[in-house]
Amino acid sequence: MNTVKQLTNWLNRFEDGFLALILLSMILLSVTDILMRNFFSGGILWIPPLLRVLVLWLGMLGALMASRQQEHIAVDVLSRMLPAKGKQISNIISCLFTSTVCLFIAYHSYLFVESTFEYEDLGFNDIPMWIFQAVIPFAFIMMAIRFAIHSVGYLLVTDYLKKEENSAEGEVA
Repeated sequence: MNTVKQLTNWLNRFEDGFLALILLSMILLSVTDILMRNFFSGGILWIPPLLRVLVLWLGMLGALMASRQQEHIAVDVLSRMLPAKGKQISNIISCLFTSTVCLFIAYHSYLFVESTFEYEDLGFNDIPMWIFQAVIPFAFIMMAIRFAIHSVGYLLVTDYLKKEENSAEGEVA
């Protein structure tokens, strides 16, 4: 179990670091483009389209990160009024439903990326668009897996995510 926790912690740190790198890159590229336009009468042509791609990647990977501890937007009015067993069942059903929806979106986004590949759509600097868009099905597949894992966690572990949060806080202190 410790090995699984260590691997999970490593993957979470990698994910956090990658998101921070994307955000830092976006800030630096934006500042560079603004300075180039204001002081040298023209920006670098590939920066605006690259920023649009980075916004897509940041959004998709940010959603993936939010699903890690179920920190995403959720409607939980009903679960607040349920007893403990009802909350458990509600969480299991909610996670399974969300996992199914994510799989559905992943499948259709894969079809979208596949069509982009088949039609050989090109982005800036003649880079194939499917490379930039591949994050969409990847993120939704990963979210589907995470929500399926959460549903199993709610089924087998009492206070599933609360125990993880408490142990994570204990490791930090």
